[in-house]
Amino acid sequence: MTVDAATPAIPGSGRLDSQKMKKIAFASVIGTTVEWYDLFLFGTASALVFNRVFFPDLDAALGTILAFLTFASAYLARIVGAVLFGHFGDRIGRKSMLLVSLIAMGAATFAIGLVPDFATIGVAAPLILLSLRLIQGLALGGEWGGAVLMTVEHSPHERRGFYGSLVQIGVPAGTLLANLAFLIVTAFVSDEALISWGWRVPFLVSAVLVGVGIYIRLNIEETPSFQAVREAGAKAKLPFAHLLRRYGKQVIVGGIATLSTGSTFTLLVTSGVNYGTTALGHSNNTMLWAVLVACLVAFVGIPAFGRLSDRVGRKPVIAAGILAEALLAFPFFWLMNTGQLWGVFLAYALMMLAFSANYGPIATFLAELFGSKVRYSGLSVAYMLSGLLGSAITPAITVWLLDLTGESSSIAWYIGGAAVLSFVALLLLAEGLGKSIDHAEATDAGA
Repeated sequence: MTVDAATPAIPGSGRLDSQKMKKIAFASVIGTTVEWYDLFLFGTASALVFNRVFFPDLDAALGTILAFLTFASAYLARIVGAVLFGHFGDRIGRKSMLLVSLIAMGAATFAIGLVPDFATIGVAAPLILLSLRLIQGLALGGEWGGAVLMTVEHSPHERRGFYGSLVQIGVPAGTLLANLAFLIVTAFVSDEALISWGWRVPFLVSAVLVGVGIYIRLNIEETPSFQAVREAGAKAKLPFAHLLRRYGKQVIVGGIATLSTGSTFTLLVTSGVNYGTTALGHSNNTMLWAVLVACLVAFVGIPAFGRLSDRVGRKPVIAAGILAEALLAFPFFWLMNTGQLWGVFLAYALMMLAFSANYGPIATFLAELFGSKVRYSGLSVAYMLSGLLGSAITPAITVWLLDLTGESSSIAWYIGGAAVLSFVALLLLAEGLGKSIDHAEATDAGA
């Protein structure tokens, strides 16, 4: 990566040995797993119970849409969280922001498990739920970027794609744990008990996972890239303002390039679950098991594609994943609509494999677009923008499309369209394979 003539290269500290690198990667994976567990508990609950708990007097479709819009509200907060945590992450350091974000997420998730239902306190119930969901969004807005940088900025350059992809495992791991939690609860309680109190258990149990995550993260060290920025006195006074001035195009185009990861994954863990249960008549447990098996596919696929990106480049692997998502959009529903369990599980496994190729290298790819003085802000804002564009409205739109047309093909067109947008945007961004990331600024970082 070249450097502005006006901005000298910042001498980077030496990278960690393999043992310490594994410790850093493990700490990041555990932390992101906890964060995504907390976040996707809400998505699973939105698909299964929240319409009946917090919007019981509404038409079933409208209640589900409102539950999903509450789910979407966190994505607006994530943008704010990305700016806020990015500012302090670029000014104070990566480690401290990771701890703050994890504590905030854990507190909000635990509190959701305590919110009285609509029958008890009326309209105050969904309003409290919305407020806690916003806190979750703020926390995740700062968590993901910091966790990625903890691994990518510590990694040897020839393995950045692989180590960056390990952080991405937190998404399927958190989703798997969230679904397992609901599977266990639904296995032991009746549907009435699930609506009454059973859904609260997975939220309350999250406190244990948060405690483990905090303990592990207390024992990690600051990244060499940030240490170099601090030692050289090159920190930006207002990282977000500097980011928009220097890297505005990279943020916007990077967010669009990443949006299909959000729309595809949300299809699998939220919209697909709702479609399978309401339109196809599958049980909640069947759809949760389909998500669980798909997450196991991602455990293998994400690091494999991350490692591949260290050999052939980030863009070719990501592009292949995006095209596969577009090509599988219609077959996904054809398989689902067979009404057979094998069709559901195969549809989920194939789409998750495509998602893994897209998602595995994307964290490292985005990190390589920005100089180290504003990388926390740039990485976080670009990714959270993609969530707003690709994840936030997908559940509500898919329910609306299905209610409007009665045809699953309408959802497939939506997923395919998101993939096309991402593919075009990806082509406008620069490849980062083999480039140094220890410079404050970069001249060839983007569109």
